[in-house]
Amino acid sequence: MNDRAPAPGGLALIQELVNTLNLETGADSLATEEGLRAFGLAPGDAGALRGAQELRESLRAACLAHAGYPPHRSVRGLTELLAEGPVRVRVDAASGAASLAASDPGSLTARVAVAVAEGLVAGTWLRLKACEAGDCHWAYYDRSPAGRGRWCDMGVCGARAKMRAYRLRRA
Repeated sequence: MNDRAPAPGGLALIQELVNTLNLETGADSLATEEGLRAFGLAPGDAGALRGAQELRESLRAACLAHAGYPPHRSVRGLTELLAEGPVRVRVDAASGAASLAASDPGSLTARVAVAVAEGLVAGTWLRLKACEAGDCHWAYYDRSPAGRGRWCDMGVCGARAKMRAYRLRRA
């Protein structure tokens, strides 16, 4: 949808997941075999598809909240969903270095939980936002210095919003 650089680290997984649904056209790439495989999910598993879609919409609501907007619709709480994908801490015996890992590496929910935790520690989680345009809500990583980005793409959603505002002023 836009040419912004992907979110850093594991947040790219979340960004990719949220952006599997094009709200303007209704196209859901997650509902395809290719889309499911891209996230390590088995094609034909209706339960996995529903779970991934539910996780996606809860993540979208969190991204909207990061941008200061209410949820786009009623969704199951992200805290509740992420509790189903536990993570564990690994500590290297030789170096003492610690890292997070999904308890079940095949679980999309666990991988998302790790990405959220790592983003929180890195201070990047709150910069993963959803576009303010009601027909878009595409996830993007806000790299603006002040962290006040509003649109996934200034050339598309930003331009449309500014043109609407201009037309309202001229009317």
